[in-house]
Amino acid sequence: MSWLDILVMNAARPSRFVSKADAEHWPLLGSLITGAGTLYLERGNRRAAMRMVHHMAERLELGDILTVFPEGTTGDGRALLPFHANLLQAAIAARAPVLPIALRFVQRDTGEPHPAPVFVGDTTLIGSIWATLNADGLRAVVRYGEPQHDQGRDRRAWANDLRADIDRLRAL
Repeated sequence: MSWLDILVMNAARPSRFVSKADAEHWPLLGSLITGAGTLYLERGNRRAAMRMVHHMAERLELGDILTVFPEGTTGDGRALLPFHANLLQAAIAARAPVLPIALRFVQRDTGEPHPAPVFVGDTTLIGSIWATLNADGLRAVVRYGEPQHDQGRDRRAWANDLRADIDRLRAL
């Protein structure tokens, strides 16, 4: 949903993130997320995506915890977007489990979605940061599912199952 996702997720459970390459150049935030060991992915470059899958598999085999946002872009948080399954190939190759995680930003008193941190469409990064810093009653809700292995599923089937799991966690 937002630039805030990485900060909240890292506070809840430290890990290395896989993020779009332009996030590295975000003012102030780029330095923070780079310092956290973020791996940057060049979108639209198949060769770079394959290198990233191999690099992720190596990191997983070394015991790193990686966080991936499978929607591949930001949304308004009201519904999950389709998942991109490509990066799950790293977990399959490394025989690593995946932990489904649901993240929502809500109004503290009602539990309804809070619009402040949303970073989509014409919203600028500075505008989103400003709206978030000025928001009243903003609460981040992080819910964890059960770790799961691919169990012979290909990455697309596994991505669909993970999406359903995360959607269920979001509804709790």
